[in-house]
Amino acid sequence: MDTKKLRQKILDLAIHGKLVPQDPNDEPASVLLERIKAEKERLIKEGKIKRSKKSAKTSDTPHYQQNVPFEVPENWVWCKLEDIVYELKYGTSEKSSSVGKIAVLRMGNITNIGTIDYSELVYSSNEEDIKQYSLKKDDLLFNRTNSSDWVGKTAIYKEERPAIYAGYLIRIRPILISPDYLNIVMNSSYYRNWCYNVKTDAVNQSNINAQKLSQLMIPVPPSKEQERIIVKIAKWISLINAIRNNKEDLQSTIKQTKNKILDLAIHGKLVPQDSNDEPAIELLKCINPNFTPCDNGHYPQLPRGWINVTIKDVCENINGLWKGKKEPFVNVGVIRNANFTKDFKLDYSNIEYIDVEERAFVQRHLLNGDLIVEKSGGSDNNPVGRTVLYEGDNGVFSYSNFTMVLRIKYKELVLSKFLYYYILAKYKAGVMKSMQTQTTGLHNLILDKYLAMPLYLPPYSEQERIINKIEDLFEKLDAIMEDL
Repeated sequence: MDTKKLRQKILDLAIHGKLVPQDPNDEPASVLLERIKAEKERLIKEGKIKRSKKSAKTSDTPHYQQNVPFEVPENWVWCKLEDIVYELKYGTSEKSSSVGKIAVLRMGNITNIGTIDYSELVYSSNEEDIKQYSLKKDDLLFNRTNSSDWVGKTAIYKEERPAIYAGYLIRIRPILISPDYLNIVMNSSYYRNWCYNVKTDAVNQSNINAQKLSQLMIPVPPSKEQERIIVKIAKWISLINAIRNNKEDLQSTIKQTKNKILDLAIHGKLVPQDSNDEPAIELLKCINPNFTPCDNGHYPQLPRGWINVTIKDVCENINGLWKGKKEPFVNVGVIRNANFTKDFKLDYSNIEYIDVEERAFVQRHLLNGDLIVEKSGGSDNNPVGRTVLYEGDNGVFSYSNFTMVLRIKYKELVLSKFLYYYILAKYKAGVMKSMQTQTTGLHNLILDKYLAMPLYLPPYSEQERIINKIEDLFEKLDAIMEDL
């Protein structure tokens, strides 16, 4: 279940008058707008607010029924935002500090779901700014400059702590309209589409100024229906949040289950052993009579037919491609760290193609079954050593100097998919954290440690059973994940 889409659907039903039933006893919204209009005129006469330069005087009707964005119930009306607010006021342009008398809310404090995040605050001690830009309970903050996706995001100030607001925000103060209802409108898909259509774009940012904002068309229900909508929305959002939390818990459980499956697989506990399987040591001796198996008391007791070797014993490692300057050249796709997905697969959508020396490509192109290992990059939380399995055509792609390739020397002894799942299990268990070093912010794989990593190798037939079992279980878990 996509909780974001569900939340958006609830908001859209609300502003179309389809979330709660209409009550014929409610005071029509047209009467509400007349009262708002009278209140604005009183405040203008008293000099407490200024009349908008483009708005007409008291003879104008403040609501519209022609050429509206969509149909609303009979006792609703459409109006412009400027008709139902005291003012649309830009925030302070004063530079903020890490300390001061009062918090300054910035665009980063406005979340993408219509709330205020009070972490990472800055502060001001400017008395004039505090007087002019102090927020009152139920002020609505509008983010006028941001990325194309998030320009126009809004949130209600609930007086959680004293605050003023910065220049990339506009303060909206509704008159006799519920700010919670207005925030519902301004988080709907109708509103997001409006933002997309009216924004102006510059380098890396978009903008919607106060004049454009003032012309936003608002569907206004009767006051009593606004209250019912707010109560119903709160119940739905609470339910959606519970679903999302449960979904996240289940996703985490599925992730842990996959890791456990891999761990069981590489310790011989995922599928039963078969006494008819040829032991791995016998097959290895046939291939390499000079091989001497590891005999270390520190290693665990292995299942019947398994053998303890190292990555280096069964693989050759080949470093990445160089460009070179000698003709002839060949244009090839180069697989880089950026092509590794978070689930340890290859993403071919952003492959870069370059001209390289033909002799370099002949030596260092990928073969089906190669394992590509990240040897430089990574981070403290995601160490180097990520490994993906290449299952494409031979000679189509090469790989960068930030990676190396493990190529299995004995195809009749080791299945590449088993080795891939084995290394993946080790990575998930955190083994690679002890195999990296850091220089100038770059994490590097300690190749000697990596290649000396123990490899508990089952008989060939058991490798096949392990691979089939892993993929069967993963397919079922992925199906559950897709249905969430």
